[in-house]
Amino acid sequence: MDPAENYRGFIWNQSALGLSIHSTTDTLVMAFYLLLVVCVGLWMGISIYSSNIGSGHYMALAGTGAASGIAVGALEWNTIFMLFVLGWIFVPIYSKAEVVTLPEYLKKRFGSLRIQLFFTVVFLIVYIFSRISMEIGFGAMFLKMVWDSDIYQTMLTVLTIIGLYTITGGLATVVYVETLQAGIMVLGSALLMGYAFYEVGGYQELVNKYPEAIPRRIQEANWTAKPECYTPRQDAFHIFRNCVSGDIPWPGLILGATTVSLFYGCADQVSVQRFLAGKSRLHMEGGCLLCGYLRLLPMFLMVMPGMISRILFPDKVACVVPSECQKFCGRGTGCSALAYPVLVLGVAPPGLKGFMLSTVCASLMSSLTSIFNSSSALFTLNIYTWIRPAATEKELMISGRFFVIILLAVTIVWIPIIEMAPNEILFEYMQVLKSCLTPSVTAVFLLAVFCKRVNEPGAFWGLIAGSAIGVFRLLAEFYYGPVTCGVDRQCPVFICGLHYLYFGFCLFLITILIILAISLATEPIPDHYLHGLCWSLRNSRQRRLALDKEMRWKTFPSFTSQPGMFGEAHTCLWKFWDLFCGLDTQPKSKTGPEITTEEELEETWKQVVSMDRSTALGILARRMAARKSEEHMDKMKDWSEDLDSPFWRRVVQASAVLLFLLLITAHIYFA
Repeated sequence: MDPAENYRGFIWNQSALGLSIHSTTDTLVMAFYLLLVVCVGLWMGISIYSSNIGSGHYMALAGTGAASGIAVGALEWNTIFMLFVLGWIFVPIYSKAEVVTLPEYLKKRFGSLRIQLFFTVVFLIVYIFSRISMEIGFGAMFLKMVWDSDIYQTMLTVLTIIGLYTITGGLATVVYVETLQAGIMVLGSALLMGYAFYEVGGYQELVNKYPEAIPRRIQEANWTAKPECYTPRQDAFHIFRNCVSGDIPWPGLILGATTVSLFYGCADQVSVQRFLAGKSRLHMEGGCLLCGYLRLLPMFLMVMPGMISRILFPDKVACVVPSECQKFCGRGTGCSALAYPVLVLGVAPPGLKGFMLSTVCASLMSSLTSIFNSSSALFTLNIYTWIRPAATEKELMISGRFFVIILLAVTIVWIPIIEMAPNEILFEYMQVLKSCLTPSVTAVFLLAVFCKRVNEPGAFWGLIAGSAIGVFRLLAEFYYGPVTCGVDRQCPVFICGLHYLYFGFCLFLITILIILAISLATEPIPDHYLHGLCWSLRNSRQRRLALDKEMRWKTFPSFTSQPGMFGEAHTCLWKFWDLFCGLDTQPKSKTGPEITTEEELEETWKQVVSMDRSTALGILARRMAARKSEEHMDKMKDWSEDLDSPFWRRVVQASAVLLFLLLITAHIYFA
């Protein structure tokens, strides 16, 4: 009889011999493991929420809510829908591609170095000029007002603390710290919300009093403010507003905001990086859902308290007379951005003020550490490896640490520049920037996943064209300045007349059409390069070939690292440096089975055929066990569901349905 058949027969007949595979202990261990996975998934969700909710959100959402009502909170709800798309579609594809950064996925998908580098640069620009700018601008203003100290010393202290644990700890430390900070953020803002609603008399009193929240001074000398500049909007408690006169028109909310949310939900390194570090699909889905539930809160924890702040302190928050605004916030164009710190100072009792200061500091630190960590990964794995292809692990680690230091320096230099910007329109500036730069990126990722016909020339030139159009509109916005109530804008109508949310969606469609047109006019990418990289081939079991096109680019001269270079000498100083950088100085074991392919397994079988029966079976069993172990690791990397967990699967599915129903109900109620 064939020895292989004998071996398989032995495995199949275990139950006939009375060998039980499952026991009560095994079941308890499995249940404990599944519970642990879900808990870790929840931990991941808290970390993601913390990384995306910073001081800019507290100040901006509260300030915009004070100025125009609840519609801005719907932008946060819009992101929740994208979390479903991220968790159930995009992340499984990214995981099968076995990538760490999103530009790395595009390189595998299109075989293009130029796309990888271009996307990395775009991501870094968006992070520096959007996320870092907003966090520094609003964070500095809050700390300066509440703490009443020198803003540069305060921010330098905060950034030093951020730099220390980001540089030394990496992603793991960032996630642990952010989880702690997220708890502080939610608890502190919930307490302040409770005091605010108590002061105003509840939600119904908020609805009744907000339309009457106007400042006492509306004129100065011969100048009188126009009513629309100080009167609250009539649609303040509606999220779906007029498609022409609305500050956030309902088509723009559904189409344009979704385009931006799709970028931050599915193509943003800060968010996706945590999911790529997940242990299983159940782990990832639990994190998505908890983050989604937490995303329901900003409407009630930030936007509505900002509206209450306008009711309680209309002369400060809703000021329109330039001299009054200059006195309160140092800006003559309005002080709505002060809604949250004014509420903290005016409502919070002693003790809670300090806790709220900790809350905003925690949000500032969590956001910046996420940006620094993700930016470091983007630079190290996409730009530095292009400059230095022969870089060692230690060299990559050191380069990442130094890039964080560079970002810290840029952030410190950026403080006085952002401080001079009018804070009341800083949030809108950030929304305009996102609507101009992210739609073309979103289009490329969306087509890369869902349309296998899209090729490298189409993706690259579509991205270039879309980015050029977006930059043109963005430069015009900055050149002609923001929209100011009562002042006619000088920007030509054909450039700035289209609302930025409408513009973002139109740019998204234009980029898609350009990509498809060029891709259809050029050669497609064969399927054997795309297995597991796009939606239609996501379940393919065929082996994927690497798609590495020869680009007409030259890398910088590189050299092979020599012994002793970068601290291979085992001195105490270099050992401390290894510990600081998080490097393992122990040599890796090279023992163990080396068989990893079916061809090698077949060759091994040929060798053992001539052996005696017992020896052959022993060798074959060890080889097959090694093969099974490697297949198991591949499945874990592939996020396949190796463990049958119907109970927790039903819990996750029920939670997803409940979250979706809550979203629909909230949109209907506040429509």
